[in-house]
Amino acid sequence: MKMYDNEIKVQNAILIAVDTGEYDVEVSLNELEELAATAGANVIAKVSQSRPSIDTATCIGSGRLAETAEFAKENDCDLIIFDCELTASQIRNIEDITGIPVIDRTMLILDIFAQRALSKEGKLQVELAQQKYRLPRLMGIGNSLSRLGGGIGTRGPGETQLEVDRRHIRRRISALTEQLEELKKRREQMRVRRKKDGVTCVAIVGYTNVGKSTLLNALTDAGVLAQNKLFATLDPTSRALELPDGRSVMLIDTVGLVRRLPHHLVEAFKSTLEEAVHADLILNVCDISSGEADEQIKVTQELLSSLGVEETPVLTVYNKADKVPYAADYVFPKNSVLISAKNKDGFDKLLEAIAENLSPSQYRAKLLLPYDKGGLLSVIRETGKVFSEEYTENGIEADVLFEKKMLYMFEEYILLDK
Repeated sequence: MKMYDNEIKVQNAILIAVDTGEYDVEVSLNELEELAATAGANVIAKVSQSRPSIDTATCIGSGRLAETAEFAKENDCDLIIFDCELTASQIRNIEDITGIPVIDRTMLILDIFAQRALSKEGKLQVELAQQKYRLPRLMGIGNSLSRLGGGIGTRGPGETQLEVDRRHIRRRISALTEQLEELKKRREQMRVRRKKDGVTCVAIVGYTNVGKSTLLNALTDAGVLAQNKLFATLDPTSRALELPDGRSVMLIDTVGLVRRLPHHLVEAFKSTLEEAVHADLILNVCDISSGEADEQIKVTQELLSSLGVEETPVLTVYNKADKVPYAADYVFPKNSVLISAKNKDGFDKLLEAIAENLSPSQYRAKLLLPYDKGGLLSVIRETGKVFSEEYTENGIEADVLFEKKMLYMFEEYILLDK
């Protein structure tokens, strides 16, 4: 018996954007190229056209589209990707003119999400986002949505639902929403239990591919996949981290962000991002070696604001200092640190900054409690934490963490501040 390798043909893609002055098209096209490469495409050309508004029929002008169609045929193009969200009629019209499959920015991101989702929740979120995207396009984009697993934009959970009718899709959306709500309740129960156990949570958020997973791995030996690709991490990962003051916190990695992330994608992945909503501290990580570092911080801040995260303290982390020779000479804003997650540089200052930004209302100490005062440990457990306790001939020696306002209750029993 002969064995043959199944070779997947790399798709040649043309990227198209319309410059209406709303955003920097060149920067956005470069990001779209990274997204396409992450999905497995080979970009052979990037096309942009300045227009006062998007053409309602074909997005770009008919003349430029005809030129693009001719170029595509001459250069063996398999796919056209638009750097905006297209309507069903636009996709149908463009495909009729070019004879080439067309997807938009949202479909491309969904394809990457479909490849990256590993957990049950992640797969449910991907399918929910796909179904919500397809529903309004069902009547006008039958040919495009019937391409099963043939390339970028067609993969992922829920692809067997591509040709179902509106009613079936709505039922599927309802079922997916119910399943995600159930998982949300379980997650909420876990958060309540963490709070009850006195667990402090620190969420790592930021633009995609800025090194969030590398940072988590470097700080906690988490072993999370860290690749130089967009959206290498989709499912949140939690690991324990010990701070210099002895406190233990839960460090949580979250899905990366990109510019102009469609609203329904944010909605679908809000449950993943809820870890940031309920965190005690947020690390907003950006890539200092990128000329878009400020924009990366801004994108994250805007998303956090849309999620209602306004009271939670935020520590800005400038990562990838190893790529910038004189980064240490820069003047950084208040409440920010410079690190290299790859080389583990700047971690001492990072950990100190994390400890300083977390609520100073807690106090850790080693107590020696008389046996008739042993009930005080139960008081501590209600709002703090008992790390260890040992029964000695002189009383109960306990390593504890409690609210500072309760210091008067334990001050006379303190052996050693931690």
